[in-house]
Amino acid sequence: YEISHHYDKPCDQCGESCPRQTAMKTQLASRVLHLHHTPRGQEYVDVELVPIHNAAGQLTYFVETMRFLHETGRQPGALGMVGHSPVFTRMLDLINRVALAMTPVLLLGESGTGKELAAQAVHALSSRREQPFVPVDCSGMTESLFESELFGYEKGAFTGASQRKRGLVEAAAGGTLFLDELGDIPLHLQVKLLRLLETGTYRRVGGVEILRADFRLVCATHRDLAAMVESGEFRRDLYYRLATFPIRLPALRERREDLPLLVEHLLARLAPERPLRLDAKVHKRLLEHDFPGNIRELRNLLERAMLMADGDVLSLDDDREFARPPAARAQEPILPLDDAERRYVRQALTQLGGDRKELARRLGISERTLYRKLAE
Repeated sequence: YEISHHYDKPCDQCGESCPRQTAMKTQLASRVLHLHHTPRGQEYVDVELVPIHNAAGQLTYFVETMRFLHETGRQPGALGMVGHSPVFTRMLDLINRVALAMTPVLLLGESGTGKELAAQAVHALSSRREQPFVPVDCSGMTESLFESELFGYEKGAFTGASQRKRGLVEAAAGGTLFLDELGDIPLHLQVKLLRLLETGTYRRVGGVEILRADFRLVCATHRDLAAMVESGEFRRDLYYRLATFPIRLPALRERREDLPLLVEHLLARLAPERPLRLDAKVHKRLLEHDFPGNIRELRNLLERAMLMADGDVLSLDDDREFARPPAARAQEPILPLDDAERRYVRQALTQLGGDRKELARRLGISERTLYRKLAE
């Protein structure tokens, strides 16, 4: 612990879980995600400890396996997943656990929280990392565009189809297909996606040959799919196909302790040859800001400050929206009580990753009552 954590006492006495202590107590394997100091800086490490028993059933040895997650970490990673807060570490642990499986992953979170980066991390940590990662923006897709983009088309399938085109499902063969803004797929098109997932086959538009799909599916949405199911906007069978392993991405206001790292990382990416830093008084203002646009808003804020700066120290005084005190910023409209309750319940459901049973327990109501509130 002195080398890996720079602690003067065991990690379990410093607020972290210790796999050795857990394995000794339970006599079972234990697995945790820790942030270790390494020659490359601080990196996340997947630590697994397996107890070994002798013929008499007595605990004799431990086998410890450590795997570094180079794609992420406290220092800027290749994919830009940066942080060390508890909620970030929990999210990263879930990504790490599901990455090597073929289980579909559903990423939930507000706009700007980095859902595509999380999808890329799932891909980079998987056994399919050497194969394509193919993103698909599902917002605003018409029926013809949905089919031709996903499945491709044959020459002469429609006016303007002068040659065969490979679809994105085919382009993702052996790799990962990332469906972004899944909740925006119209109801009448959802059955086409369900059929692809259930059969593992598809046909190009205008074609008769049945093709076999081979991809790992990762989906993302900022919408409350569980509530959409109850209101009839999203197919229940498709939802249960996709929601096997939901991962909620925390909003930036929930991981304020990551702000200094994110600022450092974003400035290095925005101006790699220019040693930029923020004015000291700006850090306090950043910590007080709620960032409704999350990391995307932070990046835009820093980029504007960089363009306005004459030197290497960035000030946000010229940013009119940010320079105003919090009380002067636009306030949310006052809603009728029923609407406010409905919004709160749906936000809470998203925060719990769609776990309606747990939400009902925390709200002190029955699941039946919760279903009714979601369907209103």
